Amino acid sequence: MIELPAEFLKRAKAELGGEYADFLNSYNNPSVRGIRVNTLKISAEEFERLAPVPLDGKVEWEPNGFYTPSETPGKTIFHAAGLYYVQEPSAMCAAPELEVKRGERVLDLCSAPGGKGTQLAQAMQGEGVLVLNEIVPKRAEILRSNVERLGVKNALITSTEPKRLAEVFKNYFDKILVDAPCSGEGMFKKEEAAIPEWSVQNVALCAERQKEILDCAADMLSGGGRLVYSTCTFAPEEDEGQVERFLQAHTEFKLLSQKKLLPHKVRGEGHFCAVLEKTGGERRDISVIRPTVPDKKLLKVFEEWQRDTLLKKAENLVLRNYSFYSVADGTPDLSSTKIPHNFGVYLGKVSDDGKRFEPSHTLAMSLNRSEVKCVEVDEKTATAYLRGLTFDCEEKGWRVVTHKGFPLGWCKASGGLAKNHLPKGLRI
Repeated sequence: MIELPAEFLKRAKAELGGEYADFLNSYNNPSVRGIRVNTLKISAEEFERLAPVPLDGKVEWEPNGFYTPSETPGKTIFHAAGLYYVQEPSAMCAAPELEVKRGERVLDLCSAPGGKGTQLAQAMQGEGVLVLNEIVPKRAEILRSNVERLGVKNALITSTEPKRLAEVFKNYFDKILVDAPCSGEGMFKKEEAAIPEWSVQNVALCAERQKEILDCAADMLSGGGRLVYSTCTFAPEEDEGQVERFLQAHTEFKLLSQKKLLPHKVRGEGHFCAVLEKTGGERRDISVIRPTVPDKKLLKVFEEWQRDTLLKKAENLVLRNYSFYSVADGTPDLSSTKIPHNFGVYLGKVSDDGKRFEPSHTLAMSLNRSEVKCVEVDEKTATAYLRGLTFDCEEKGWRVVTHKGFPLGWCKASGGLAKNHLPKGLRI
């Protein structure tokens, strides 16, 4: 068994009583792995038929979640195609509690690496406003990459402090998820590096940070809105105690439910989740991005490329410098806030000389085979493509490379050869 912190075990024994032995024995078992099917691209039923890794039953609290014994579930062609997300099973419990609906305004306040945020995106099915925030720029880039791979079209990704975000979005969101940074006690088996980082002092520091984040979330939620607070830790100060403090400080909220998944009781590493409702307050609007393309020369270059390549025209175009974007209806306009952000689907850019349009990988991953001209490849060629190699092709021009109909990225074909345009950082 892994060596757990003495103070952690002392607290667990005092809290769990007769369950302590079972809790301790759970650490003798291997960590539980899971994957969540991306229903923006494929149904759970179809995925079961095509699954590239063995599946070992469904996750009870997430209808699109599956257990897998695979130690490397992220090393497949279908993972590169964005058909699923590798996610610890108990971590899938929080997002469904938000009960997100199409057309709502939704915030995932601590979003990286993107498991819960893309889970919310699936429920929204491209409709409504989805803001995904991550304060650490490097982690925000990982978040952006996962949003891109899964083909999320209505995300606005921000990278700023919750307090700064609250100044812009006061009483704006219908639903908010706060999967707060925590002491990570539920990660001890999955990431043993979390063990030496744990301490009683760190638990207290995390609790104070969570308090500040929750207070900001309260300001951003509209009247009648729902807030889900979750952690992957078992410390009462960060879980039930944090919720109790929040309710005392924010009397306009009421607790609907809370649960703690413990590793000796469920098939997972553990999670905490509380559901709160804001009973009073207004719902406020803010300015949105309006489609606009003032440069006719650049628009002509894009439209010529679009006629040759896309089967369905891109909508709600926005031009920033030489770059084109497709923006979901109602996307908030943060251009005057100085908050670092990415919005909508980045389509690509016109070359500096104004003669060529170069499509983005984001666009390729947001499309399906009915929307773009494709080149279908077999498993061997798909693997070679993901390694950055060229392949034989009788097509001509920009094409999306697909395997079993699912996009992997762009190629540019001419003279019987397809040149690989998969970004170098994504190559195997």
